[in-house]
Amino acid sequence: MTSDNIIQDSFLLSVLAASTHAREQCMQLIELAEQSAVASTQTLPPETKLHLSTQQRQLNADLASLRLSSRDSILEVRTTKQDTAEARQEIDRLHLHLQNLYYEERHLRGEISACESYDHQYQQLPLIPAEEFLHLEPEHLQDDEKSLMFARINHELAEREALEQQRQALLKRKQGLIADNKKRKDDLASLDKDLETFIDVQIKNLHGL
Repeated sequence: MTSDNIIQDSFLLSVLAASTHAREQCMQLIELAEQSAVASTQTLPPETKLHLSTQQRQLNADLASLRLSSRDSILEVRTTKQDTAEARQEIDRLHLHLQNLYYEERHLRGEISACESYDHQYQQLPLIPAEEFLHLEPEHLQDDEKSLMFARINHELAEREALEQQRQALLKRKQGLIADNKKRKDDLASLDKDLETFIDVQIKNLHGL
């Protein structure tokens, strides 16, 4: 796999191309220098000197451009690292928030399960069966489970209030009967006493004769 296949960034590709071009120029200058060394005893033609000078200037320009590109690439790498670190922090924050949401969801599901399995007191009420209630109150046939339970409880409350009223009325009647019986008992006791007094008086009158 070549560097062209690994590197996809356009800026880095341009830096790589400039580096390759500078390397080729260096190789050409080395080759020219070797040729000059071989012909050191001879005077170099002017066009060769001009070509060598041009190649050196071009190489210096390419090296300067390469240094500038290298500096820019280092700055870009630093910026990329900073952006990556900030993105990683944001991802870590979101991941922690997601974990907290999972824990909260688990807690809420536990609370819901506890509420659903709780043995509510209304479930212990001695209500009449739902079928019997619906037979008495057919207007609740379309009610959902919650509304039906409320209706059954209200029906039971009304029945108990009516029974309580009957109990109070019977208790009041009982108390009235007890008071009436006591009055009659007192009247009978008074009548017995009067009768005994009358008998005693009659007996004394007979002995007086």
